[in-house]
Amino acid sequence: MSTLQLFLPCAAGVEGFLADEVHRLTGLAGDDLLVGRAGVMLRASWRDALKLNLHSRLAQRVLVQLSQTPYRAEQDLYEAARAVAWDAWFTPRQSFKVEVTAQHSPLKSLNFATLRIKDAVADRFRDRGGVRPDVDTQRPDVRVFAHLTSTHCTIYIDTSGEPLFKRGWREDKGEAPLKETLAAAMLAASGWDAKTPLYDPCCGSGTIAVEAAQIACGIAPGVQRRFGFERLAAFQSHVWQQLLEEAKSLQHESTAEVFGSDVAFRMVDFAKRNAERAGVGAVVQLRGGDALQRMPPCDRPGVMLVNPPYGERIGTAGVAGQTQRGRERAQTDGAEDFFVQLAAHWKKHYAGWTSWVLTPDLKLPSRMRLKESRRVPMWNGPIECRLFRFDMVSGSARTRDAAAGA
Repeated sequence: MSTLQLFLPCAAGVEGFLADEVHRLTGLAGDDLLVGRAGVMLRASWRDALKLNLHSRLAQRVLVQLSQTPYRAEQDLYEAARAVAWDAWFTPRQSFKVEVTAQHSPLKSLNFATLRIKDAVADRFRDRGGVRPDVDTQRPDVRVFAHLTSTHCTIYIDTSGEPLFKRGWREDKGEAPLKETLAAAMLAASGWDAKTPLYDPCCGSGTIAVEAAQIACGIAPGVQRRFGFERLAAFQSHVWQQLLEEAKSLQHESTAEVFGSDVAFRMVDFAKRNAERAGVGAVVQLRGGDALQRMPPCDRPGVMLVNPPYGERIGTAGVAGQTQRGRERAQTDGAEDFFVQLAAHWKKHYAGWTSWVLTPDLKLPSRMRLKESRRVPMWNGPIECRLFRFDMVSGSARTRDAAAGA
């Protein structure tokens, strides 16, 4: 297959990290790898598309661009979709689904736009062979995506199937679990070297710890799941098997110590089972305990990566430490007290550690009475967040500043 135009969507704020990951995996650079809004665009081979599905920790999907045309009305979308050679990608015996997203589109109804594109795909098959493929909105064989700007319609065929954050190992979940792709983005933004100890004191179902352990063991994130490209006409099983074998040959013993803990012992059990399914059960050390009381899990300083619950993400249903059903006390109305106490605990016991905290609270550093050394914009779904870095030293920031000015 000739060179393809690929688009890899990602969470807002992650584009640069995804471009670095794609470069590392494919060697692409320059005009062949461009950073866009909420994703990266690249010119690559079909084999690259398969490899990115298997190895990318940050992309949400791997989409192949089939057309980009100007439009003004729904009929223009119909004509654009009908012009695509769909029979080069799948057969009328397979089901499909169309999903449309838009940014500043003049059209009044995305549902009607979706219907017109669906009709165009089906009509193309009917006109060519007399048979229309079925539409399946739940478990389609093939997914078609269209994105509308104010002037242009871009049509893609999906090679991923289920979103790439679904690695295949997380069956046990808590309330509002962190997506694996966002956990990986936090790790990428922190610059963690997969050698320094890593600790998540609010680990929930273990997403951050498991992602870190797989990185430390060289385990490809997609090695345990199936993909949409396996149902497309271009799929060659021997090429895919070769990529799988290459990925498995890169696995190795862990290069880093990885730790996690949570105030809810139910969540620790979930995290342990998830780690086992992910192939890192012997790597991640998981324990119960309140983040305000747990001491450093190892003798040398490391990196803490924390996604504490917050009101927008989890409803205030009571204090986790009291109910034992949820997670840390940060999810309650006493969140400010929790963070003040957490900062004091870290300053007292975690000197030399680097802490990264993902939060939608832009004033969190002042609430914690800590001075951040870096802040990285990052979106958790629809929630705009910041990933703050705190370099932990003994004593308060106020005391250090006074000493420095003496």
